[in-house]
Amino acid sequence: MQYQILAMRNCRFAFIRVHSRFHLPVLLCLMSLAVGTATGAEHTKDSLDKIKQAIKDKKAVLVDVREQKEWDAGHVEGAVLAPLSELSKAVKKKVLSEKLVKQLPKDKVIYCHCAKGVRSLLAADALKQLGYDVRPLKQGYAELIEDGFPKAKAEK
Repeated sequence: MQYQILAMRNCRFAFIRVHSRFHLPVLLCLMSLAVGTATGAEHTKDSLDKIKQAIKDKKAVLVDVREQKEWDAGHVEGAVLAPLSELSKAVKKKVLSEKLVKQLPKDKVIYCHCAKGVRSLLAADALKQLGYDVRPLKQGYAELIEDGFPKAKAEK
């Protein structure tokens, strides 16, 4: 039986093509291996209370890696917008924009979040490649608001 796996380094999925008969156990095993190695980042085990305190003490920065439209619909007060699309481009160029360099000091922990926790892993990989101490959150934006992170007031 012959299998071909194409796993993209910065994605949480794999494309698998089976060249002969379908063999479920082997296929599932190969899929789990491909997805497990697709990203090196893992969600932080830091508690939300610890994260809030680190941000309050200015030892950490909360980074929202959702896109601009999502940010405009609502975001956590004090968070920095660094869309995943922009971070992906920065990794290719091996340098962040001047704006993000000022907002993301390398001497602070970077906690990144998105809507559901998947893009934060990809963003963490990108920022780690640029030399940051990144800890992606499993909690998405709505969960952070539910857990007491303050919602930014709507801009007029």
